[in-house]
Amino acid sequence: MRIYDDLQLDYCDVLLRPKRSALTSRSEVNIIREYTFKWCPKTIKATGIVAANMATTGTFEIAKVMQANNLFTALHKHYSVEELTKFLRQNKKEHGNNDLIFISTGVNDKDFEKLQVMMKTKLVNNICIDVANGYSPYLINYVKQVREAYPDSLIMAGNVVTGDMCEDLILNGADIVKVGIGPGSVCTTRKLTGVGRPQFSTVVECADATHGVGGMVCADGGCTVAGDLCKSFCAGADFIMLGGMLAGHDESGGEICTKTFQTNELEPVGQNAYQVKLEEKTYKKFYGMSSQYAQEEHYGGMKKYRASEGKEVNLPLRGPLEPTILSILGGIRSCMTYIGAKRLKDMPKCATFYRVSRQLNTIFD
Repeated sequence: MRIYDDLQLDYCDVLLRPKRSALTSRSEVNIIREYTFKWCPKTIKATGIVAANMATTGTFEIAKVMQANNLFTALHKHYSVEELTKFLRQNKKEHGNNDLIFISTGVNDKDFEKLQVMMKTKLVNNICIDVANGYSPYLINYVKQVREAYPDSLIMAGNVVTGDMCEDLILNGADIVKVGIGPGSVCTTRKLTGVGRPQFSTVVECADATHGVGGMVCADGGCTVAGDLCKSFCAGADFIMLGGMLAGHDESGGEICTKTFQTNELEPVGQNAYQVKLEEKTYKKFYGMSSQYAQEEHYGGMKKYRASEGKEVNLPLRGPLEPTILSILGGIRSCMTYIGAKRLKDMPKCATFYRVSRQLNTIFD
């Protein structure tokens, strides 16, 4: 048994130090980055925010909004080949390409068969290999297999939280390593297994290791506000994957339900007669992909050897997604002016952090 006693930090444990800047307006910063990769020969110009490959956020509808704002989407793996092909063909006609779309795959034989069918269509080049435990030898072997089969594809694989595994994945064929175990808002892995690592420290170490061998890192989970994305980019993340921040919108997946609540108001129901006024609120379901709900919805039920490592929540319906996206991008631009970063890629070079015990005044929350 060994204990690492180095300080481990989350996004809420740090704040960025402002600096003098020659930037006079948020309009002067450039949040579009030109991405070049270790293995994939393609160059992509975009902002490195990725809609998570969850059933509620990796949807076709969210993908349309994301790519309209030069952002990525990892489609969830429960779409059929027919559904994926139809969407990708139509999207290529409308958008010109599918460069901002990842298709997702697990690591078993059935997953690879489906991937082979999709790659034969030549409609998509980006692959997200997604397993809960990236420390299994199956992940490395699968990355090797996919890279050998599709040498020019853009491959993102995860999830891990340590530099050594990031290096292994990059050297065995991944272009991007997805990092994060347990930071998601509907993930209960840390609670159930005791395994995980604070996400800010994860990004710092994994970005350093990944960049050292020519790869890139995608910070997956833990962001709750736009400022968390700013901290993540400054910590070295090349891409940031969002779930909960994109859930609950019109374009998100999930069942819709309506709940009725009593208010503190009275309404007349006749002469000198009143009753408590009722109010209806609309909600949308958001759930972790290892939750019992997800297992029942997509895998035919929870296996006896498994336990639920996620939860389901009902989020108040938030309306269209684009205003949320624009707010996030506005926050990133503003952060860049505070720290003097003219380009998205420059954010780590311009970043100095304070370690804090409190970052927000929550008296009116």
